[in-house]
Amino acid sequence: MKYVGILRQQSSNNAKSILLLIMFPALLLGLTWIFCALVYPRLPGYDPDGFYIMASREAFASYAPIVVGATAIWFLIAYSLHSWMIANATNAKPLERRENKRVYNLVENLCMTQGMTMPKINVIEEPSLNAFASGINKQSYTVTLTRGIIDRLDDDELEGVIAHELMHIRNRDVRLLIFSIIFVGIFTFIAQAAMRSLWYAPSRSRNSKNDKGTIVIVLIVIVLAAIGYFFSLLLRFAISRKREFIADAGAAEMTKNPRALASALREISGNPKVSSVTRKDIAQLFIEHPLSNKGGFSTLFATHPPIQTRIEILEQF
Repeated sequence: MKYVGILRQQSSNNAKSILLLIMFPALLLGLTWIFCALVYPRLPGYDPDGFYIMASREAFASYAPIVVGATAIWFLIAYSLHSWMIANATNAKPLERRENKRVYNLVENLCMTQGMTMPKINVIEEPSLNAFASGINKQSYTVTLTRGIIDRLDDDELEGVIAHELMHIRNRDVRLLIFSIIFVGIFTFIAQAAMRSLWYAPSRSRNSKNDKGTIVIVLIVIVLAAIGYFFSLLLRFAISRKREFIADAGAAEMTKNPRALASALREISGNPKVSSVTRKDIAQLFIEHPLSNKGGFSTLFATHPPIQTRIEILEQF
C-alpha cells in the first residue's frame, strides 16, 4: 500500500473538520425548525383562554439562538476539557519517565527524526494490549499505552505502535475524531434527556391534558434527537476507516520496519479489550477497537478495518 502524502492527508482532515463544524450546527438548526413546525401552528393567535399562541416562525426565532448558544457553550467546555474527559473515561495516568525510560526514548527518537514536538505519554494500568493518540493541539497531544503493550512487545514492535499513533497526530486524525466525539455526545445527551422526561412525565400528572401534550412534545424531541444522532453517526463514519491504513503505512515508512508493526498488531489482536473503556466514541480512538464484535452485522458500522487485513498489507511492504 502506497502511503498518502502527509500534507494531502492533513488537508483532507482539515477540510473534514471544517465540514463537521459547519454541518453540525446546521443539522441542529434544521431539527429545531422541524420541531417548531410540528409543535406550533403556522399562524399566531389566541387559545380559548386568551393565551397567545406563537407561530412556528416566531418559535424558531426564539429557540434558534438558545440552541446555538447552548451548543457553542457545550462545545467550548468539551474542547477545553477533552484531555481530562478522555483520561477519565480510560483511567489513563501520566507515565513516569524515571521508571519508563525505554518508552520515552522510543517516543523521543521518533519525534526527533520527524521534527515533531514530543507528546505527553499516558498509561492505562491494564494487562491488555492497546494504544491510542488524542489531543487537538501541541499542548494537548498525548500518546496513551496500556501496561500490557509496554511489557509484552519488544522494542521494534512497540516503536511501530508508537509511530502509528504519532502518524495519527501528524495527520490530525485525532482532532477530527475528537470533534466527532463532542458532536455525537450532544445528540446522545438530548436523546437521553428526552427519554427521562417521557419516563417521569406520566407519574406527575396522568390525567392532565397538558401532560398528554407534554408527552407528545417529548416524543417529537426523541424522534428528532434520534434522527440527529443517526446523522451524526454518519458524520463519524465519514471519517474514513482508511485513516488506520494510512497511519500503518506512515508508521512503516517512519520506522523502515513494517513487519515489526504487523507483528505488534498480531499480538494486539489477541487481547485488545480495555475493561475501563465502555464508551464507543472513546473506543474508536484505539489502534484496535477494544469493544468491537468481530464479524456479523456489526462490521458494517465498524470504525476500524479488520486487523488481519492491516497485517497482510504491512507484510507486503
